[in-house]
Amino acid sequence: MSDAPVTDQPAARPLSGAYRKYALGMLLVIYTLNFLDRQIVNILAEPIKLELGLADWQLGALTGLAFAIFYTTLGIPIARLAERADRVKIISAAVVVWSAFTVACGFAVNFTQLLLARIGVGVGEAGCTPPAHSLITDYTPKEKRASALAFYSMGIPLGSLAGMALGGLVADAWGWRAAFFVAGAPGVLIGIITFLTLPEPRRNAGGKVKMAKGPGLMEAFEELRSKSSFWWVSIASAISAFISYGHIAFYGSFYFRNHAEGLAAMTQSVNETLGLNFGPVGFVGTALGLIVGIFGAAGTYVGGMLADRAARTDIRGYVLIPAWAALLVVPFFVAAMLVPSVGMSFLILIIPVFLGSLWYGPIFASVQSLAQPRTRATAAAVLLFIINLVGLGLGPLSIGLLSDVFAAQMGVAEGLRWSMIVFGAAGLLTGAGYFLASRRLREQIAG
Repeated sequence: MSDAPVTDQPAARPLSGAYRKYALGMLLVIYTLNFLDRQIVNILAEPIKLELGLADWQLGALTGLAFAIFYTTLGIPIARLAERADRVKIISAAVVVWSAFTVACGFAVNFTQLLLARIGVGVGEAGCTPPAHSLITDYTPKEKRASALAFYSMGIPLGSLAGMALGGLVADAWGWRAAFFVAGAPGVLIGIITFLTLPEPRRNAGGKVKMAKGPGLMEAFEELRSKSSFWWVSIASAISAFISYGHIAFYGSFYFRNHAEGLAAMTQSVNETLGLNFGPVGFVGTALGLIVGIFGAAGTYVGGMLADRAARTDIRGYVLIPAWAALLVVPFFVAAMLVPSVGMSFLILIIPVFLGSLWYGPIFASVQSLAQPRTRATAAAVLLFIINLVGLGLGPLSIGLLSDVFAAQMGVAEGLRWSMIVFGAAGLLTGAGYFLASRRLREQIAG
């Protein structure tokens, strides 16, 4: 197909440096809320399991499949709308919707009601990242694209930190239902602020966005179909997400089941030393939240910086950095699962969390560079469709199912441990996929 620009596509107006920083900061806040509301159910899994009488596969469905099916299905049509319409309005509405359904999770009294509320969260969150990626690409110079997308992607670990720490602390104090109320309430206000203040570069002087015709859906798919690098990137990222979403859904359960005595002693020691009053859920949520949040955010930011630097001389740096990181994750993760000391396990876990977060900025930047400007939101949506359907949809469910199988042979604690290890080893496939993506990335980059 021709790569000539479409004349009726609205032109993006440049932003001042200060306004760009504000816009990127607001999108980071939104994405942090996105992951807070998405991930808070993970640290609440054990209290929910006990009160509602759920199996591990049901926990996996709540933390992954229920959310992912509607998130992925609606992502592409919303992205198609974002190619032509006001992306800020789409994001603003999405924030309000997913926040309201997060609050609804706190009212659920059985598995079905909680499942439906989680589906609603997925429906809302489908309207966030594809238009956000398109906006960021308009906001940012090409040479800073990976760094800007990495900055936005810091919402993943920061939201996970907030979800685990906030969820655990609130659950200890007032129960797991209150945690959903506290997590969901701020989103309505943020949605209104976003609508009123976030810049849409397509708007004209009168504040209107002229709807553009743009390419059709099949034309957009045809462009992506012809680029093998896009598909290798998508496959490798899906495997990475399969592992990471599966693991994070069961981190809390792993430590409760395999390190109960060590956690009790560590919690008591921390409380006595610092004069705190952590309960077990609050302590584990805070510890895991700090590891995932701080070191995940550091890895995300460093990955974007390294990729932008590497891409100045070789654009393949966008995928080679994540490739090497994926290979290094495996031995450290296995060690974290096997060491007998809970403190040592937490310390070792820092390394795979850091390395496992390097890929966000580089990979999102590679996809935005592979796609033409008029199909960037669609490219992001297709990537997220694959990542979340495989990763978020199947990762927690698969680890839960394998854990139930292993539990019949070795008990619930060891069953979950070895389920985590088996899926962790799949990180070798992630690295291989990124290496394959690098073979034709140079020639297939669109801009």
